[in-house]
Amino acid sequence: MSKLPLPLQNLVDQLSRLPGIGPKSALRIAMTMLKWPREKTRNLGQSILELREKLCVCSKCASLADNDPCDLCSDPARDEDKLCIVAEWDSLIVMEESGFFRGKYLVLGGLLSPLDGVETNSLEFDRLRELLGAGKIKELILALGTTLEAENTGSYIKNLVDREYPYLSLTRLAQGIPLGSDLKYMDKETLRQSMLHRQNI
Repeated sequence: MSKLPLPLQNLVDQLSRLPGIGPKSALRIAMTMLKWPREKTRNLGQSILELREKLCVCSKCASLADNDPCDLCSDPARDEDKLCIVAEWDSLIVMEESGFFRGKYLVLGGLLSPLDGVETNSLEFDRLRELLGAGKIKELILALGTTLEAENTGSYIKNLVDREYPYLSLTRLAQGIPLGSDLKYMDKETLRQSMLHRQNI
């Protein structure tokens, strides 16, 4: 590829750092943006700035929100005695879109994976202890998927509950989720069945 003008090269370099976008795709995106009206590119840039400036992490559930606490945590109609633990925010979105769970959530921020540098102190286990210590939760539901990392994370949480909160009911999503699957890729009916028929751990 011949040498690009510096502003174009800088944008291509930035775009190619995004997951799933290589240098060729980044160049195509950058060239598309060059054809846009100035106002459209300005709006895109403004949206990227606002993404960092106006989004926050909810102090209760650790999900992304535009206010703190988030709308889910502030909703008085939700069951305060059920806490569903998900790995990432996009899994929470999938659960909410299915519309069958009316409890609270905690977003762990990932799954335990020591080989990738994700240890217990990288995830929201302190926040989990804080929520459980408040005494309102009666059932803890693991909605982490069925990957090896999800199983390891589930085992860690089970040991934590057995040791510190033995009175809690600990369940996990049940049938319909194939081994090795990520929760965010499940269809709504599979998720609904998995929640309805959740299993004790």
